[in-house]
Amino acid sequence: CGVDGAARLGLVRRTDDGLVAPLVELRPYAAVDARGPADWWVASDLGEMAVPGPLRTDHVLGIGGASTTLARATVRGEVGRALDLGTGCGVQALHLRRHAREVVATDVSSRALRLAALTLALDDAAPGPGGDPSAAGRRAPVDLRRGSLLEPVAGEEFDLVVSNPPFVITPRGAGVPTYDYRDGGAVGDALVQHLVEHVGEVLAPGGTAQLLGNWEHRDGEPWRERVGAWLDASGLDGWVVQREVLDPAAYAETWVRDGGQPPGPAFDALVGAWLDDLAARRVEAVGLGMLVLRRPRTGAGGRLRRLEEVAGPAAGPLGAHVADVLAAADLLADLDDAGLASRRLRVADDVTEERHARPGAEHPEVVLLRQGGGFGRVVRVGTAVAGVVGACDGELPLGTLVGAVAALLERPAEEVAAEVLPAVRGLLGDGLLRVADDGDDDGDDDGGAP
Repeated sequence: CGVDGAARLGLVRRTDDGLVAPLVELRPYAAVDARGPADWWVASDLGEMAVPGPLRTDHVLGIGGASTTLARATVRGEVGRALDLGTGCGVQALHLRRHAREVVATDVSSRALRLAALTLALDDAAPGPGGDPSAAGRRAPVDLRRGSLLEPVAGEEFDLVVSNPPFVITPRGAGVPTYDYRDGGAVGDALVQHLVEHVGEVLAPGGTAQLLGNWEHRDGEPWRERVGAWLDASGLDGWVVQREVLDPAAYAETWVRDGGQPPGPAFDALVGAWLDDLAARRVEAVGLGMLVLRRPRTGAGGRLRRLEEVAGPAAGPLGAHVADVLAAADLLADLDDAGLASRRLRVADDVTEERHARPGAEHPEVVLLRQGGGFGRVVRVGTAVAGVVGACDGELPLGTLVGAVAALLERPAEEVAAEVLPAVRGLLGDGLLRVADDGDDDGDDDGGAP
């Protein structure tokens, strides 16, 4: 116990002048998910600001922007088995054990697994909500396994896979350090491609994988075509959201600094190695973002194939929004225009409308629908769509509203429907509209409201 016990555990060391210096970082981490608030202590290596010079190659990263982004985007419904692929210090496993019956966490780094074990042990020792010590026993067990990518779980199936993998695009050559936490040993973006194409092998029917990743924008090869080909090869439903794009110089400098290399000749040499590597594959930029993959319960994928760019910070936690988008994709895939027109819709609670008009004008020139949650989308709509959406309060079927707006605008109903129905599909798919009823004439509830 005390300082001597911490030293024996490798948490601190005594200095020559009799002081005590930390060897690892213990950082408080608080989050709120579907089960309410949680408070943890997370063990990791000391950050680059506390370590002189470059980091050790088996450095275990603590809580960062990527790990919290993934945690906030993960769907938090109750699941049977969950996998944290590339657990690092164990942040995702902490979240998963709150809503999964069983959790497996893997990493190629034995040091990462030791620190993840410490993180989880601190969680096990903590009382539950309200100070209830018995609540600790209700946390799911976590099976820590060492190995690369999907190898430690080959032949198994999971309902949910989350991964902040070592996706950094790093030159492969002498003098370029590789770090376990960010470099997977592949050339370019091949590691992310491999995960996308093969994660379905460990997904149970209906299972979902949520990954972070980087992908190359190559000359003459649009990124949507490149990453879209990965989705096609996977056979899974797929949704890719590109959140940021960096040019080669910015990308190189970002990761050289991340490794703790101070400015100087060595820094410049590493940046040059990155630029040469990217140029060799005609890389014009690097995209950063999120991938959501789902194994259909029956048949092949294809209900969802969506690749888009959504810049700027998200408006809040994305887990519930991701679940809504997946549910909406299922609903719309089975719904023709007649079926859509029979549905009663309502505007999502977080959506507001903005109208812009010139002074004295009778009608607005611009109407915007602004989403307060999710990705904070802003959708410009025409007069007919705005009129229909404004009347979507869950009381009347969409087709009735289209007919009423067509009469007000003195336009043919078929013409207004041709404009409104595709726009409504987009608004449902983005979560700005929701289904207010099940839409069945036979009274059976299909649970289809996203």
